[in-house]
Amino acid sequence: MYFLLFGVLGLLLKYLEIGPVAALSWWLVLTPFALAVAWWAWADASGYTKRKEIQKMDKRKQDRIDKQRTAMGVGVRKRP
Repeated sequence: MYFLLFGVLGLLLKYLEIGPVAALSWWLVLTPFALAVAWWAWADASGYTKRKEIQKMDKRKQDRIDKQRTAMGVGVRKRP
């Protein structure tokens, strides 16, 4: 996501010819977009995206269980 933000910012600065970015090559300005594509390809191929999604779902599930236990008056166990 950060690569895209830097890419859009660089693209905007280059197009409007603002600051030192105006003197940079277009290849250098467009590099963050290529890095974003490479990051997404790696994240999907390595399973990083799926692991993060599963961790998020597990945390929401545990929060829901803890909330229900608290509502019933049962002590909430802390998970390591």
